[in-house]
Amino acid sequence: MSGPSPREVIERFHAAEDAYMNAGGADAGASFAGIAATLDPDVVLHQSPDLPWGGEFHGHAGYEDWARQMSRAFDRLEVRDARPFEEGDTVVIICRLVTRSRATGATLDLPMAQVVRVRGERIVEFRPFYWNVPAYRDAVGNGP
Repeated sequence: MSGPSPREVIERFHAAEDAYMNAGGADAGASFAGIAATLDPDVVLHQSPDLPWGGEFHGHAGYEDWARQMSRAFDRLEVRDARPFEEGDTVVIICRLVTRSRATGATLDLPMAQVVRVRGERIVEFRPFYWNVPAYRDAVGNGP
């Protein structure tokens, strides 16, 4: 057996991310260790610059910074109905992202796609595509 498939690595990541985010993130004392175990030390997360949490996040520290921003913005974050399409080391995930804003209480349930690259048993790159970016800005009180 050669280890987990890229899809299985991403499933482990989503379980760890759900646990971290729904426990309130770092500010509530949640451990980042479960997420870190699924990420390559040189992971890169590319977030749209149009989002309040936009930018590029490098390595475990960068990813943890992004996760802290998200857990401060949302008290609920859940990936639902994930449909992964795997080709080599790349997985495209079509899903719904359900969030609830800490600032406004607004709940969003919107389509999302992610392109994720996996090397070995760890994720090396994320590129998420959010549907209706203005709704996310408005939900967290950071509209146009």
